[in-house]
Amino acid sequence: MSTPMFRQATATDVDRCYQIETSAYEGDEAATREKIATRIAQYPEGFLVLEADGQVIGFINSGCADQVVMSDEAFKELVGHDPLAPNVVIMSVVLDPAYQGLGHASRLMARFVEQMRERGKATIHLMCKERHVGLYEKMGYAYVRPSASDHGGMAWHEMIMVL
Repeated sequence: MSTPMFRQATATDVDRCYQIETSAYEGDEAATREKIATRIAQYPEGFLVLEADGQVIGFINSGCADQVVMSDEAFKELVGHDPLAPNVVIMSVVLDPAYQGLGHASRLMARFVEQMRERGKATIHLMCKERHVGLYEKMGYAYVRPSASDHGGMAWHEMIMVL
């Protein structure tokens, strides 16, 4: 495998990112191809991809807000997104299943956090399933509360990292 590299997503990444998203998330929790295209088009600087062997193997995408409401479904289409706002909301952290378990997700998250610090952001928010709470705590996130969101018919937990 070639050395993985980070870069900002471009419009040519939409199909591959959608393919990874649907392979890694269950049912309705996966973002649609249209949502992924919107996120790349509207906030490419918040859409970090990891590439290896000439293809995207994982990504993180996000939006920014002054007031974070994690259960706001419209925000997933970047309704209310303000690239200058201080609070980052991660919408997807996803890796091609063939590349999982190799430390790529941790490297992807570390680079993303570094970029948001460089941009002067104040906080990073995310929602995860219960089985991932400990993993995110190891990465520096603090548990906030069970989420009011029932996105994809699942139970979610809100977490925050103060930068």
